Amino acid sequence: MTGKPILYSFRRCPYAMRARMSIVRSEFSVEHREVILRDRPHHMMEISPKGTVPVLLLADGTVIEESLEIMQHVLNWQPSDVESHWISRNDDEFKFHLDRYKYPNRYDDVDSLTHREQASIYLSELNNYLTGMSISTSLNDALFPFVRQFANHDREWFDSQSWSEIHDWLSSNLESSEFKTCMKKYKQWHQGDEPSFFPIIE
Repeated sequence: MTGKPILYSFRRCPYAMRARMSIVRSEFSVEHREVILRDRPHHMMEISPKGTVPVLLLADGTVIEESLEIMQHVLNWQPSDVESHWISRNDDEFKFHLDRYKYPNRYDDVDSLTHREQASIYLSELNNYLTGMSISTSLNDALFPFVRQFANHDREWFDSQSWSEIHDWLSSNLESSEFKTCMKKYKQWHQGDEPSFFPIIE
């Protein structure tokens, strides 16, 4: 143990991504443990039996196992009513359709294109919200990993949509130094490994 908080994470998970983005933007530092979800570490399952990432174990033994709660802790952030509205829509409405668009074989009687259409309603409204609005950094980081995941499923189709604000917003995030730091690759963690730390700023 290093005395630092421990973050269990999975690089491509959008929930873990939003937690890592908040860590990058703050002066927080963690021991990073990269997880393969089909091979979850025993210690992670001990402290968080639900078995999902991210999980943050603080030095005093407190376990934070929801991505938004990690963001709030790291950034000392309390979402406004408007921010809470968009986060709720992202995590409930949009994520529901995103999963069924990207992974239709995991569900019964699902048509992926129907769910793409339903997800597009949210994206059209988000595009309108971004028009002329200054979005907070925290809300930005809470939302864009999920839009990134949606966009990457069929990039040609996504790029053909008339969401100019979303296209610019997503591109700005993907090209940022903070995102590049967030997405640095780590080897799968095993018990007894030398500790790895996050973030690593080059």
